[in-house]
Amino acid sequence: MKKALALLMALCMIVALCACGQAAAPAPTAAPAAAEKPAEAPAAAAPAAAEKTVLNLWCIATESDANHESYVKAIDAFNAAHDDVEIKWEAFENESYKTKVKAAAQAGELPDIFFSWSGAFLGDFANAGAALCLDDYYTPYADQLPEVMLANATYDGHHYAAPLNFNVVTLFANMDLLAQVGYDHIPATYEELTDCCDKLVAAGITPFGCSGKETWCVTEYLEPVIIKTIGAEELGNVFYLKSSWNNPDIATAVSTFQEMVNGGYFDPNGLALGNDEVKANFIAGKYAFYQNGSWNCGEIAGMDANVQVGEFPVMNADNATLGMLIGGPNDCLAVNAASPNAAKAAEAVWEIARDVCHWGTLAGAGLPSWTPDYDTSSINALSNAVAEMVATSNGMVLFGDNAQSANIANIYLDYVSQVYGCAIDGEGFIAGLTADIG
Repeated sequence: MKKALALLMALCMIVALCACGQAAAPAPTAAPAAAEKPAEAPAAAAPAAAEKTVLNLWCIATESDANHESYVKAIDAFNAAHDDVEIKWEAFENESYKTKVKAAAQAGELPDIFFSWSGAFLGDFANAGAALCLDDYYTPYADQLPEVMLANATYDGHHYAAPLNFNVVTLFANMDLLAQVGYDHIPATYEELTDCCDKLVAAGITPFGCSGKETWCVTEYLEPVIIKTIGAEELGNVFYLKSSWNNPDIATAVSTFQEMVNGGYFDPNGLALGNDEVKANFIAGKYAFYQNGSWNCGEIAGMDANVQVGEFPVMNADNATLGMLIGGPNDCLAVNAASPNAAKAAEAVWEIARDVCHWGTLAGAGLPSWTPDYDTSSINALSNAVAEMVATSNGMVLFGDNAQSANIANIYLDYVSQVYGCAIDGEGFIAGLTADIG
């Protein structure tokens, strides 16, 4: 029987994405040239009797990934339910996958189905004609998947991917460590946060851990500071090239982040650590805070500690409020437009995405983009707290390295890396990005 919580979470997601679309809907991009509507998949050739069509799928759900078991369950179920189609899948490490999938597209070697991030990341594949338009294949699932959840994977009015889970950047706090310095709540203001961190440092407790080897992890710290300084609408405008990086408030936000780094709030060893190592340190009780995606809720909920979730405090109340978040429905599965089995892949991708979302939701690897039709009473308390946070969101901006096109994102990430290493300051950050991007 469907629990009331399932309906609540579904409604939360819909309300939140409306805010997301207003703040940072993907920038319109051109449809493939010389076509009023993208070409449909060619009719699949009928397989020989008793012969299965094998569809290859690439993703980032390695064994250490929060969604690994979700893929195992979803693909095993799909293969068991279909006599004529078999999914074979490979998982790759996050950072290496970004290079691999782009190179495969350029070489015409994409698998039948491939994981992608939405926004401009997927938009590059859609514009190049490498990702198949999935409009007609979405129709059978429209009653399970609100169309608003496809907004970040929609270009020129056409849908190019099936969404998985919905995630936002989340501030995880080990309340047992905070209690040691007199805090029974997550700091609600920046003044409280710095006071708490100063006391943690004095007590020999490292406030934060952040991977320097994986620059996207640094953005999970820097972007919340920026959005709480300039606001969701303006950050969306910057990412989508409607506003310039030449904004003194962005320089202030960067300087604030660096004050935290220079103040000893971050593990200095983090520069050489990967995200899995940093997360393991938080779970082991070595850090008081860990700011990363809500896909970590399930794993962190299993800690032997009292953990709560929240969001980074407001920095400039003239521009920002609580509820302005980084994230949205971002992870998705797309279909190779050049696949000889594109039609079968386009039919399969929705079923797989739905079930990955199902199992990921129950495992605490994200919030549901698909409307839950299953018992959600076992969902962990951290995921439920994030759902409530999302339900009251008043602005959401997609992760910066996905919102921006590949070339621009690479430039942006290079400057973010320099910020964490304190090779440039806030003024250098905005000057460099203004010169290189605009």
